[in-house]
Amino acid sequence: MMAPSSADGIAPCACKGIRRCLLCEKWKEIKHLEANVPKTVHHFLYNPETKLAIRKDAEPASFSFPGVFVWENFISEEEEEELISTMDQDVWNQSQSGRRKQDFGPKVNFKKRKVRVGSFSGLPALSHKVVLRMQQEPSLADFQPVEQCNLDYHPERGSAIDPHLDDSWLWGERLVTVNMLSDTTLTMSLEEGLPEVGLAEEVHVAVHLPRRCLVVLYGEARHRWKHGIHRMDVHERRVCSTYRELSAEFLPGGQQAELGAQLLNTTLSFQGAPI
Repeated sequence: MMAPSSADGIAPCACKGIRRCLLCEKWKEIKHLEANVPKTVHHFLYNPETKLAIRKDAEPASFSFPGVFVWENFISEEEEEELISTMDQDVWNQSQSGRRKQDFGPKVNFKKRKVRVGSFSGLPALSHKVVLRMQQEPSLADFQPVEQCNLDYHPERGSAIDPHLDDSWLWGERLVTVNMLSDTTLTMSLEEGLPEVGLAEEVHVAVHLPRRCLVVLYGEARHRWKHGIHRMDVHERRVCSTYRELSAEFLPGGQQAELGAQLLNTTLSFQGAPI
């Protein structure tokens, strides 16, 4: 079935393949998506103080969950208002699964492993103070982002993001996200289970993200566990900014260090417009 067009000739959403939102569910053939095969999922809740994934009334009661850092009240209400107001002055492009996005970064073809500077002009001006504050955290002291992706979620669009692992050819060890406008839950998932603690079936760990917090994924939480946002966990408009750093291949000593230096020089001018 072909997607209908809106009055201005633009399809009502950007969903492709198996992805969907509330807008396209009205017309898209999704019968094959609705078949839910019963499966066992073990649910845990992340405790940022103890760094444990905790489960009530079951065994195991908890296990160590490294690789997540949450900084509550990372920005103030006034800073949040300024950031959102500035973002809303730029165009939000439709993205998959009911999201809208703004990209500040190089053009990348991950399948062919090609990076092109193109029209990339750097991170936006307001991000300068955000990045400087991140670097006050010892574990982020050397964090130099080369890409910023702003994502806009809204319950009326059924916004979500499927469980996924971010690329590790171009993007480095740490994924840093600032969560704005509403609380939400980041779901970490491991389909193959966690046999080392006696869990043979899929495991989910819910990481609560308070409004205006910063969250960092690194280590196993970055490379082993998939992360996603379920539709049911978007209750109000939510905007997040995710910052990514370069992998070792693009840093001094790496095979593409020259390109990496060019990208960083552009990025850290903080004069960027969304592409």
